[in-house]
Amino acid sequence: MTAILPTQTPMSETATTGRLPAFVYDLAELDAHMKDIRAALGDIELYYAVKANPDPELLKVLARHVDGFEVASGGELAHVRALHPDMPIAFGGPGKTDEELFSAVTRLHVESPGELRRLLASGRSADVLLRVNLDVPIEGASLAMGGGATPFGMDPQGIAECLELLAEQDDIRLRGIHAHLASGLDAPRMLELAAAILDYARGLGVTEINLGGGMAVSYADPGRRFDWQTYGRGLAELRRPGEVLRIEPGRSLTVYCGRYVTRVIDVKRVHGELFAVVAGGTHHIRTPATKGHSQPMIIREAGEPTTIVGQLCTPKDTLARRVPVSLRPGDIVEFIMAGAYAWNISHHDFLMHPKPSFRYVGE
Repeated sequence: MTAILPTQTPMSETATTGRLPAFVYDLAELDAHMKDIRAALGDIELYYAVKANPDPELLKVLARHVDGFEVASGGELAHVRALHPDMPIAFGGPGKTDEELFSAVTRLHVESPGELRRLLASGRSADVLLRVNLDVPIEGASLAMGGGATPFGMDPQGIAECLELLAEQDDIRLRGIHAHLASGLDAPRMLELAAAILDYARGLGVTEINLGGGMAVSYADPGRRFDWQTYGRGLAELRRPGEVLRIEPGRSLTVYCGRYVTRVIDVKRVHGELFAVVAGGTHHIRTPATKGHSQPMIIREAGEPTTIVGQLCTPKDTLARRVPVSLRPGDIVEFIMAGAYAWNISHHDFLMHPKPSFRYVGE
């Protein structure tokens, strides 16, 4: 169900004029959000998962607040290295090529015994975390990367195999474990998973633990945000002396600072239902099609339930369903929560429509 947001402030006229569609990023809002998160976490290490949004201007703001960046491809690595050559980088993700596996990074997240064997055979040195997929209940997650048979990480048997391979050699240094098990969980549930991960890590005798990301983001209720203070206090209570705890969120850091701004092209009624066709669509902002939700938007004037669609020749190009809004051709439409997994996951060249513009406000 689409959120009705009469209290949200529309972008200034300057931000919504010019070439549309456009992604508009509020850098001041991102900076303030990151200050709050950093204060809540204390000395828990914070890496940003670049896959959420690699926009250079966002990375510039994030670099002031995070301890490093997490990348999942050679392309992301090159992108971050070019922009922030001195920032620590963790490299994760399944299916690493040899070139990616042998990259010089701060931490390499090993996904399998096969990856480790290739790394050992190369004769290179590296600091690694072993990615574990624990068989623990994961309820209420929007995505599950662990908790059972998935392509991500290793079960404890695979970890044991890696430990045997690492014994009696010095080039590949085991620093700890990595465990990103699920996405879309609230703070109490995230802390339950953290406790299970820490118990497992302590059984192995390692003291560096990356707990992953996955902090809940609600598109149905944008005002309900992840409770960073509860999470930070909980991690501080769980941590034992000498342990280094690290997290690597993405969506929950940048999603709120972005808006997708477009213009109504046509309004029509089909079999009794009202449709507004806007410039752009899910080839720019794939999120609503991927997650099966209505993208929340600014309601300037209430009206008849209207389904808002883009320009693509597919019924899946739907941005929001039955929104109680009054729209006319030429009206501006602002979708909020467009700062993560939006442009960068979209099928940009389908039908070869023009690309959106990108604008930055607040700094």
